[in-house]
Amino acid sequence: MAASTGVSGIQDAESAPLPTAVPNVTCDVKESKLQVINERDDSHVPFLRGILTRSLTRVGVPFEDAYRLASDVRDDLSDEPAITTSELRQYVYEALQKKKWKQESQLYLEAAEQVHPILVVHDDELEIPFSKGLLSQSLEICAMDRDAAFMIASTVEQRLHADNQTTVTSREIEEETYAQIKALQGKSSAEQYRSWLAFVRSGRPVILLIGGTTGVGKSTLSADLAQRLKIVRTQSTDMLREVMRLMVPPGLLPSLHTSSFLAHTVIPHGSTKASGVRPGMISGYLNQADHVKLAMAGVLKRAQNEQVSLILEGVHIHPGIQNEFELSSDSLVVPMIVAVLKKKRLKKHLSGRGQQVSTRRAERYLEHFDKIWELQSFLLSEADRYNVPIIEYEDEDSARRAAMQTLSEFVARDAAANNFKTIKK
Repeated sequence: MAASTGVSGIQDAESAPLPTAVPNVTCDVKESKLQVINERDDSHVPFLRGILTRSLTRVGVPFEDAYRLASDVRDDLSDEPAITTSELRQYVYEALQKKKWKQESQLYLEAAEQVHPILVVHDDELEIPFSKGLLSQSLEICAMDRDAAFMIASTVEQRLHADNQTTVTSREIEEETYAQIKALQGKSSAEQYRSWLAFVRSGRPVILLIGGTTGVGKSTLSADLAQRLKIVRTQSTDMLREVMRLMVPPGLLPSLHTSSFLAHTVIPHGSTKASGVRPGMISGYLNQADHVKLAMAGVLKRAQNEQVSLILEGVHIHPGIQNEFELSSDSLVVPMIVAVLKKKRLKKHLSGRGQQVSTRRAERYLEHFDKIWELQSFLLSEADRYNVPIIEYEDEDSARRAAMQTLSEFVARDAAANNFKTIKK
């Protein structure tokens, strides 16, 4: 399936791909001396960080946070010779509470105490335990907040327990979820959920094109969406430009070898098609973006040939290019421009408090802040011209919800255009 969010609230933990930015969590390089005692049969096993990480992700804790917390637990308890499963469970619960993961902490306790899980049978006859946390997370496609999503997932679980069901099909879970969304959030949200289910079953890939100027949160948002939508292929245009720099010398394409907001300083006046339309800094930016577009087109073509979903993010994805790619692709292409609309907040992002940047880079960004702001103004103007959705980045949660809402709206339009079959009542 091209873009799966675990719509039935399940995840096959053994087959789920792991991010490459951190070590594989299925085993620990550092041998654990701490022994975990199972009170039921008095068995002893070493504490394994990977097992705890997997348990936390199953209840909705993002992978990187789960991995970090599991590492902290291991380090905190490293001097202890042994701990019982109930003591470890309580310790992890309190650690989640301290980090404000209140819903996830409760889900963790419930999952650990659940002796007879509800098994969900998928269309391929694979049976996987029902997960309220993953169902709650998947409902973000309806752009509802975490509390509302958690309430709906809890209601679905309560209905299953009330009926004393130990085995249920994924279709039945989806139907019950649809009914609860409609009752608690309204028909519009329920139809968004239904359209997403239909799109996922269609097997059609989704391509997210996330543009925006330096420091607005494109990379953070992209990583968040990739994790929640289970999209394993992501690409940054900055990385594409870096590869092109190694292949093309500065003398041949000088604009590739500097920042997007400084490209105009290294190209001769009037040497680009863009210079006749928009002189100055914007002309240099468009010149650089036009060169990087060749690499972007290659990445998109491969994703389309392989029929896989993709997130492509970067400053070079301006609305004109987004519109061009959208019209030429058979995949569902969802463009968006991320923006920070307040100067003080954008300066805070650029200073390094909103993103991880070196002090030298932060100073350089602030030195050229007016150019960065001008570039953002241009991108917003072009977004309005090409009807590209604008995602205002005030914080991670609001940006994610706005992006999910945008994706949901594109899916709904696509479903109507292609007459996807939806779940039957």
